[in-house]
Amino acid sequence: MTHVKLKQQQRGLTFFGLLVVGILLAFAGVVLAQVVPTYIEFLAVQKAVQRSSTGSTVAEVRMIFDKAAQIDDITTISGKDLVVSKEGSQVVVSFAYNRDIHLAGPAYLVMKYEGRSK
Repeated sequence: MTHVKLKQQQRGLTFFGLLVVGILLAFAGVVLAQVVPTYIEFLAVQKAVQRSSTGSTVAEVRMIFDKAAQIDDITTISGKDLVVSKEGSQVVVSFAYNRDIHLAGPAYLVMKYEGRSK
């Protein structure tokens, strides 16, 4: 009777359960380590787009962005990929791009980034 009572009181994680949780955490860590740099680059792109919206012509906007891209090491997108338009008297610069992160075999995580100047 005490043996049955003892088993009911014990709670915890088995070795197999611990192994599964460890593998899941390791996989999440690897994916996160690949996602964070793409997000940091997205923030740099957004900052460069904001800076480039001070230009008055399409060529000037793209030149300002390309200079900022060189400084901030932006390789995913260039000035020619920007969409430059005018809203009233204000220049609006927008962008959209995808980043593919290889997970395993044929599986990819696709990060879709887009934004525009304010």
